[in-house]
Amino acid sequence: MHEDLNWAIGGEAGDGIASTGKIFARALSRAGRHVFTSKDFASRIRGGYTAYKLRTSVDEVQSVVDRLDILIALTERTVEENLDELHEDSVIIYDGEQRGMTDYEAPEEMTGLPVPLSDLAEEAGGAIMRNVVALGAVCEVAGFDVEYLGESLEKQFGDQGEQIVENNKEAARKGAEYVAEEFEETFPYDLDTTDDDYLLLNGDEAIGLGAIAAGCGVYAGYPITPATDIMEYMAGKLEKTGGHVVQVEDELAAINVALGAARGGARAMTGTSGPGIDLMSETFGLVAQSETPLVIANVMRAGPSTGMPTKQEQGDINMMLYGGHGEVPRFVVTPTTIADAFHKTVEAFNLAEKYQIPVYLSIDLAMAVTEQTVDPDEFDLDAIELDRGKFVEDADEIEQWQDDQGRFQPHKVTDDGISPRTRPGIEGGVHMSTGLEHSELGRRSEDVDVRLEQVQKRYRKVETAREREDFTPREYGDPDADTLVIGWGSTEGAMVEALDFLAEDGIDVRFLSVPYIFPRPDLSDAVEGAETVIIPEANATGQFADLVEHDVLERVDRINKYTGIRFKADELAEEIKDIIGADTEETA
Repeated sequence: MHEDLNWAIGGEAGDGIASTGKIFARALSRAGRHVFTSKDFASRIRGGYTAYKLRTSVDEVQSVVDRLDILIALTERTVEENLDELHEDSVIIYDGEQRGMTDYEAPEEMTGLPVPLSDLAEEAGGAIMRNVVALGAVCEVAGFDVEYLGESLEKQFGDQGEQIVENNKEAARKGAEYVAEEFEETFPYDLDTTDDDYLLLNGDEAIGLGAIAAGCGVYAGYPITPATDIMEYMAGKLEKTGGHVVQVEDELAAINVALGAARGGARAMTGTSGPGIDLMSETFGLVAQSETPLVIANVMRAGPSTGMPTKQEQGDINMMLYGGHGEVPRFVVTPTTIADAFHKTVEAFNLAEKYQIPVYLSIDLAMAVTEQTVDPDEFDLDAIELDRGKFVEDADEIEQWQDDQGRFQPHKVTDDGISPRTRPGIEGGVHMSTGLEHSELGRRSEDVDVRLEQVQKRYRKVETAREREDFTPREYGDPDADTLVIGWGSTEGAMVEALDFLAEDGIDVRFLSVPYIFPRPDLSDAVEGAETVIIPEANATGQFADLVEHDVLERVDRINKYTGIRFKADELAEEIKDIIGADTEETA
């Protein structure tokens, strides 16, 4: 029996797939089990194949794998879509009385359980609960007490009244009882539970929580897949801390509202995805030129243009690094796990204010929509430190930054490149800033010497950050291995688990996970000490690999995936073995 269980429900958009998956994931987490989820959904409201998959274990899980143990198939297409992952011990639960499934028979080597989902749901109170009946059936197959679903059902339906909750609990029991009474099969699954308790959240929610913890005062956004969950999570919560969530008419307005809030002294943030980043690029330059601290969450999806809005890709590195006319200093931070998304959001706000610079905070769709269990201790709010940099409000401090005529200098040339900053209404701090090139007073200027001073000053902030901040990558595996894998963003979880698959075959690998694209760590020594260097990323051209090659002046091997589907641990392990084998043959 496998130590983990891989489960999925599939059907059409509008069938309640996501909510059903969330109910089961939440129940497992409340039972002290780790959960890692994956979603496959079409960019439409109804119709089109959609699925919710999860992997669960009493040990931490950080990736999905190419194995599916229990499948709820609401359509025959669901089985077809997952045939490659089903195996001889797989159990397929379906409604044999449903139109389109009446003549369905599971493949011979698998176990098919025709359960009258709709009929049992009607007995419990309504056919709309058929998915909950199916979850009850899953509990019986998996050896998981159906009562664990209770708290999760209360969370999901509590606002609809006690009767609705009780009806759903009864629907789950009926599903479990039907399997126990009608089928004689012995199933090879028996889920253990623990007394541990975990938080279950996705990457977007982790960013929203991090923004609140960082003291964000204003979040301005426009709905766009897959970044909307950040705004939805913060709405109602940010107001309780004195902040505001503002939904505006488009991405142009979003970044301009956030810019205005930041100029007013608030910690401000906006969020969007690829097409929105395109629209924001002009104001992004104004943010940098006016030296305004701002955090911009970019939740990457498959592009270009509208692309595939609900599919995975890590294709925006070049846009974030080079987007916008002229030369624009900026930071690019790319969290590597859901917990890291919380911490890096706090760090992004600190970096933005310390260096008075726009900061891209970027995750991809896979991390954004993945729900994963996280230890609550990861979110110790008492341990958070806020650093507002050279933000001055005291009269004595203001006076230190005035010229000999008593005028505040918001763009003062300093050794570290960082000028003082204040908010409107502070006595002695009256100033102006503009997108035009400007003097230390913020007044426009085309003087050659002023131009040189200001450009050099703005870029000196980046060098100061290199000296003062810790941009060290996260390290896993064997530090002395000949094979080095370098990843960024959401590849970390799959790669960490791939190390275990490789170790089973006697292959030692060193893995560096990089959460900073710019400024980024110096990887020269690590690359020089390896015989084979491999960079996996979810894009077609290897944008991060290009950066590494530029930095270290060495060629690297690449694993590029641009199908719209995230990396899986066992898949990565096989790709790495193929590259190592090819390199060995070449040197033999």
